[in-house]
Amino acid sequence: METLVLIAVIIIATAVGMRWIHLLNAQHDARIAAYRFSDPLPRPPGLPDDTGRRAHPTDADH
Repeated sequence: METLVLIAVIIIATAVGMRWIHLLNAQHDARIAAYRFSDPLPRPPGLPDDTGRRAHPTDADH
C-alpha cells in the first residue's frame, strides 16, 4: 500500500511540475511577443557608414 501511495505522489508531483513549467514558458513567450524592439543605436563617431551596401528603394524600380 505504501508503494502505491509513493508512486501516486511521484506521478502527481511530476504532473504539477510539468504544468508549472508550461505556464512559465507561456508567460515568457508572452513577454517576448510584447517586447518592441527599438531603433538601432547610432554608429559611433569615426566608423564608416555602410549605406553604400544597402539596397535603395529606387533600385527596385529598375
